[in-house]
Amino acid sequence: MTAMGPWSRRPYLRSLTRGFNGRCPHCGGGRLFYRYLKVSPRCLACGHDLDRYPSDDGPPYFTILLVGHLVIVPLLVIFAPLIWKAPAWVIVPAAVAPVLAVTLLALPRVKGAVLGVLYALDINRGDAHLHTADHPD
Repeated sequence: MTAMGPWSRRPYLRSLTRGFNGRCPHCGGGRLFYRYLKVSPRCLACGHDLDRYPSDDGPPYFTILLVGHLVIVPLLVIFAPLIWKAPAWVIVPAAVAPVLAVTLLALPRVKGAVLGVLYALDINRGDAHLHTADHPD
């Protein structure tokens, strides 16, 4: 792979879409994960180093944001009268089930999309020295 300068760009939307679909953002052929959320060290199709993109806290944060807007808000807006009148043994499982389902379905896709964006912006673990919050005063 050739060195990238600040003027060169990778296709942002294509990389994001490939990552969202669980594919290598570089070639689109290999699988991004070898387990539920474990990123493959290298793409089996093109050999691209996938482990170099840090996706530490971003995917859970975006997933919580997504679940809060897609599940929690409709539950509170649509079913508010029912929530206050129904017993807890009915409401708790009825609320936890969709939250759990949407979270488990969204988390690998969001993590793949974040990895695709990191690939497109060429942000990798080698850029850690640029974070000023990690430097002591």
